[in-house]
Amino acid sequence: MVDASPQTPTPLPSPAAPSVAQPPPPPPPKGFIAGLPRRPAVRVTSEYDSDTQLFLHKASCKLFEGFAKLKLSFQNNREGEISYPQIGFLTKYLSVLYDLEDRNALVKGSFDVGQRLQFKSTHDVKAQQGEAAVIASLGDPSYKLELVSTTPAEGLPRATFRFPHGEIMLEEKQEEEVKRALSINVILKGQLMNGVCTAQYKDNDLNLRYRYKDEEMTFIPTISLPSNAVSFAFKRRFSPDDKLSYSYNLDSNYWNTVYKHTVGKDLKFKAGYDSEVRLGWASLWVGDEDGKAKTAPMKMKVQFMVQVPQDDIRSSMLMFRVKKSAFALCCCFCCHEACEYCLDIFCCQC
Repeated sequence: MVDASPQTPTPLPSPAAPSVAQPPPPPPPKGFIAGLPRRPAVRVTSEYDSDTQLFLHKASCKLFEGFAKLKLSFQNNREGEISYPQIGFLTKYLSVLYDLEDRNALVKGSFDVGQRLQFKSTHDVKAQQGEAAVIASLGDPSYKLELVSTTPAEGLPRATFRFPHGEIMLEEKQEEEVKRALSINVILKGQLMNGVCTAQYKDNDLNLRYRYKDEEMTFIPTISLPSNAVSFAFKRRFSPDDKLSYSYNLDSNYWNTVYKHTVGKDLKFKAGYDSEVRLGWASLWVGDEDGKAKTAPMKMKVQFMVQVPQDDIRSSMLMFRVKKSAFALCCCFCCHEACEYCLDIFCCQC
């Protein structure tokens, strides 16, 4: 007897999916031993000022994958005597700076409550004094109210209201041994005739300042009331690399001028004269003057300055300042290669 029921077809085997080649794992960094945690690199900066004849040394390293930073700084003179040794532990919300010489700690802390409220505090352990501040954003981030109180509290807290066109500050000041008075400081800014006009009222003095600036010129007249002291500053840009500044005080007849020439961002020449101290000077910056040493060529900044007193040319002085930044975690000198993270010689992790 023949079975006429329908037969379920046997599925054909599907073709094997083509295998996708996986990229090889990235090679470990130079000087890295598999299975061992990578030790943090230490950044060392040394600076010498020939005017004070002091060396300033700073060392820092990041800990816990950048969550915290450990810093050490101290000064020493030409005889090797160390002064102002300090060690600091810094995080986003808490920082502790300890003075080894004074055996004192300065503690700073801050935290946010939402996006509109921030708390800050500073405490000097040895002096048992500090400040506590509350900063609140009022709807628009450009409007802020700040209340600052000393600890232990002495009088009313200082209140500052900031807005796009200035700020108003109220604080209590000690005028006599017993009497305390309320002081008000006001700063207002606004556009006026293609420039910015600023009025500052502080301690019964009113300072009016106007600043006009275009692509080639800046003009800044200033008057103080009730003293009626008038001064002005003038800046002229001759080219992107050349600029001349001049200021004059009509009340004292003192004036000073500065000429600046730049070559790129790593070479700057300045020369000037100050009539108040009767001194002419010239300086040369190698490396970005306002930047950090680690971003300058060879991680170093150098300044040379010549000062020539008008009344005694023989007492002219040549001063220089050197700031060197380097990464130093030199547990050995076997690889003699540049670290691929900091590009510095002898920064190996082996």
